[in-house]
Amino acid sequence: MVGPAVAQVRVPYVAPPLLLLGGVAADLFAPQPYYGLPLLACTSMVAGMVYSFRISALFGFAACAGAAASAGYTGREYSALFTDVAAVLVVSLVGLWIKWLVDRQGHNLAVALTVAEAAQRAVLPAPPTDVGPLTVADRYVAAQAGAAIGGDLYAIQETPFGIRALIGDVRGKGLRAVSAVSVAVGAFREAAEHAPTLHELADRLDRALDREGGRRRNSEDDIEGFVTALLVQIPPSGDTVTVLNRGHPPPYLLHDGAVVCLEPTHPELPLSTGLGPSRGSPVEETFPLAPRDSLVLVTDGVTEARNPDGAFFDVPRGLGGTGLREADELAEALVKAVTEWTGGQRQDDMAVLVLTRGE
Repeated sequence: MVGPAVAQVRVPYVAPPLLLLGGVAADLFAPQPYYGLPLLACTSMVAGMVYSFRISALFGFAACAGAAASAGYTGREYSALFTDVAAVLVVSLVGLWIKWLVDRQGHNLAVALTVAEAAQRAVLPAPPTDVGPLTVADRYVAAQAGAAIGGDLYAIQETPFGIRALIGDVRGKGLRAVSAVSVAVGAFREAAEHAPTLHELADRLDRALDREGGRRRNSEDDIEGFVTALLVQIPPSGDTVTVLNRGHPPPYLLHDGAVVCLEPTHPELPLSTGLGPSRGSPVEETFPLAPRDSLVLVTDGVTEARNPDGAFFDVPRGLGGTGLREADELAEALVKAVTEWTGGQRQDDMAVLVLTRGE
């Protein structure tokens, strides 16, 4: 038995031959004044919707031949035969012209999408799967249809101070948000190698965003406003994790099946608020990281995801109920859980970065 989904797929492909056969049959057997010219005329145009240009042209040729043969068989006058064939030919040529235009536009769109995706991935490349003692997994779901990235960002790299990671969220969406993502990731790559503390690293990111924001102000690539950021540092031994939160959703630590939200004791302002570098003593908090523990970094596309009733997604419950310990499985399960919670409706970009310590 053929299922409904399979039947829906097959119907468009059998429509052109059915139109061709139906048109010829109507010409041969239908009582006057009924005939199959309209069916034959639209055969090539319908074929162009599902078949290649060459096959559509063959359907057009077959329709013209069918019109000529049926008209000749039924003894119609030469003028009527010529009119029938000409009508089918003209409609077939119009259909082929439309098919050519659609194919060309589709090719141009595919090239543009490929280039755009490559450019977006150059701004936010996928992190390596293994960094020191850590296994890394990431997921990114952009809110804007057709976009590979949006206003969320993350990066991870080994430095003289240990493994450092960043996850952040730019206020706003669209190209301006991507511009800020580019600046933030580039500044992190450079500053992470030299800043002795996460506090100093955050201040360098702050200055870079303010500097670029001032330079690009009132231009087409003007940078959006503030950027929430979470900075993480893990020593080469991998036994601790130090966190600095600049207005970002806190990370989650998975230890022996339990999920702990690492809320900051003294939250600081986001980056690029225009208020200058943060004042006071550095607010860096250190937590133990045991073998097989996972640190899950997310953006507000996860923490503020709502179901149709308006209830927020419960991240600890979503992570704790998986029973998974591998980084890639955790990232995939979390994104799937959020998608099911929201019913597939995305109001904001969603980024997930999972760091799992090895044995």
